Amino acid sequence: MTRHFIDLADAGAEAIAAMLGDAQARKAARGGWPKGRVDADAPLAGHVLAMIFEKNSTRTRVSFDMAMRQLGGTTIVMDGGSTQLGRGEPIEDTARVLSRYVDAIMIRTDDHEKARALAEYATVPVINGLTDQSHPCQVMADMLTVIEHRAKLVGTRWAWLGDGNNMTHSIIEAGSLMGFDVRVGCPAGYDPDMRYIDAANARGATVEIVRDPLRAVTNADVVVTDTWISMGQAHAEEKLAAMMPFQVTEAVMAAAAPGATFLHCLPAHRGEEVVDAVIDGPQSAIWDEAENRLHAQKAVLLWCLGLIG
Repeated sequence: MTRHFIDLADAGAEAIAAMLGDAQARKAARGGWPKGRVDADAPLAGHVLAMIFEKNSTRTRVSFDMAMRQLGGTTIVMDGGSTQLGRGEPIEDTARVLSRYVDAIMIRTDDHEKARALAEYATVPVINGLTDQSHPCQVMADMLTVIEHRAKLVGTRWAWLGDGNNMTHSIIEAGSLMGFDVRVGCPAGYDPDMRYIDAANARGATVEIVRDPLRAVTNADVVVTDTWISMGQAHAEEKLAAMMPFQVTEAVMAAAAPGATFLHCLPAHRGEEVVDAVIDGPQSAIWDEAENRLHAQKAVLLWCLGLIG
């Protein structure tokens, strides 16, 4: 059966743990190497990843490209506007055609159902590089970063502050799969999709939504936020006003557990969702987090292609 990675639940807890372990090992093995040097085993030599971008990207584009290079493979970059998808070709037809050319497909798009449809009709693995509903590759990197900074993942407490968006959904999903607690602090009217909360509860997790940012971060080992205005959205003053009480400040970090780790998937709107003193401060792990997109995605690629688990 073809392994797709659209949501974290597609892999499951055992596979995620295996991927995180592989990411740690490969990262450690590369200490001091040039970035373009191929891993010693070159496990994806001869393999090609097609990358479809319908949304702008820095970290996803570069990290997937470098992941394939380090694994010994190559990539083809396809911007949505310059392909037949941009002229209305059905995603089903694109899936069938690309499956004849490449070994795996990554898509970054607004529409979660488009990623699901691509996976349904492709005969090669499809990876979600970001949709409006979830961002599993980013949260794989986040979990890897927490393991590095806190020595464990299971039993940690995560606080999300801000909009109930795709990142929130993937963190909720991750917590319910991997055994860490999630508390969501967001203003009324900006809650995460209840389908992700219901699925987490069905796995035995408890996801708490609170309206007080200080209560949200109380005893939190990890504090996470994201931009309040997503790509393609208008700079809505009403939304910004509702979100401002959930800005991550020094006072917010002081209310979390001692030495709490701050994460942000980037790019950041400094002065909106987070202040400079936090994002540039000693508790911030954002640069390790950004680097870990590369290491985590190498493991995702290997799992999708049947070389892990």
